[in-house]
Amino acid sequence: MRCMLYIVLSLLAAPLCAADELYLYNWNNYISDATVARFEQYCGCRLVQDYYSDNEEMLAKLEAGAAGYDLLVPTGNAVESLIRRGALRALDHAQLPHLGNVKPEYLNTWFDPGNRYSVPYAYTVTLLGYNEEKMRELQLPTDSWALIFEPKYLEKIRGKVTVLNSQRELMGAAMIYLGHSAQDKDPAKWQQAKDLIIRAKPYWATFSNSTYIKDLAIGNIWVAQGYSSDMYRAQQDALDAGRPFHVGFSTPQEGAVIALDNFVLHKSGRRPDLAHKFINFMLDGRNAADISNHIGAGNPNAAAMPYIVPEIAGNEAIFPTPTQMGEMEMLRDFDARSRRVLTRLWTEIKLR
Repeated sequence: MRCMLYIVLSLLAAPLCAADELYLYNWNNYISDATVARFEQYCGCRLVQDYYSDNEEMLAKLEAGAAGYDLLVPTGNAVESLIRRGALRALDHAQLPHLGNVKPEYLNTWFDPGNRYSVPYAYTVTLLGYNEEKMRELQLPTDSWALIFEPKYLEKIRGKVTVLNSQRELMGAAMIYLGHSAQDKDPAKWQQAKDLIIRAKPYWATFSNSTYIKDLAIGNIWVAQGYSSDMYRAQQDALDAGRPFHVGFSTPQEGAVIALDNFVLHKSGRRPDLAHKFINFMLDGRNAADISNHIGAGNPNAAAMPYIVPEIAGNEAIFPTPTQMGEMEMLRDFDARSRRVLTRLWTEIKLR
C-alpha cells in the first residue's frame, strides 16, 4: 500500500518539476552559459533551449505543429508572419519594467506597432567580411557591394568569394547595389538583380550560410557576404589562432540589410509568467550586454552600452552610425505571388 502511495505521489509531483521549466526556441549560441546560469538562479527555474539556424526553419517547425515553446527569438519579418498567423501571446508591459531601456528607434516598429507582441533583443547587419592583407595587396575596395558583383574585381579573387545561400539576402544586396530598395517587388528590377548575380556567380566559390566563418578565419576564402556577428567571430578566431592575416568587415556604402531579433511569447507556451520574467531579466543593462560581448551582435538596449567592451561598442560595422542606419533596410514579408516569383528566379540562379 505504501509503495502504491509513493508511486502515485511521484507521478503527481513530476508535472510540478516540468512546470518550473522555461522553453526557449532560439538561434544557436545566442545567450551565454553564464547568463543562463544567472537567470536560473534568479528565477529558481530551468531554461531549456532548442535551436534553429534561420527563420524559415523555425516557422516551418511551428507550422508543422511544434508546440510548448514559451519564447521565440524571430527576426522582424518573422514576427510579422507569426502575428498574422495568430501564433503569439500579447505581452503584459506591466511585467516588463525594464522595457524603457530599449532605444526609442527600435520600438514601435512596422512589424509590431506599440510592441504588443515583441521586445527587441539584438541586431545584425548583412555586410562584407574580408582578408585585410589580401584586399590591400590586390587594391580592392572593401566598402562596396561591387566587390562581390563586378567582374573587374572578382577576376582577382576568383574562387575566394562566398555569398549567402539566401534568396532574400543575396537578391537584397543586388537590388541595393543597383540603386533599388531591397523591398522593391518590380519584376523588371528583380530580373536586373538576377542577371547581376548570374554574371558574378562563376567567380564565387560557393553559397554559404555558416561555413564562411571558418573559411575566412583560416584563410580559405578572402571575401564573404555575411552577418556582422559572424564576421566578428571569424575575426576573433583568426586572432586567437595567430593567423598571419586579419579579418575585417565593413558596411557597403550603397546600404545594407539590418535584421532585428526579438523576444516573443508563443501561444502554446505554458509559462508566460516565467517568459515575462526572462525578458525583463534580459532587458537589464548588464544582462543585455551579454549578446554583444558574447558574439559581437548589435544591441538595441541603451542601458547595455556601458557594459559592452569598447572595441565592440566602437565598431561601426556592429553599431552603425545614425547616417549608416538611415541607409539600411529591414526585410519584410512578400505576398504569396511575389514569393513564388522570387523562388522561381532563385531556382534559375542556382541552376545556372
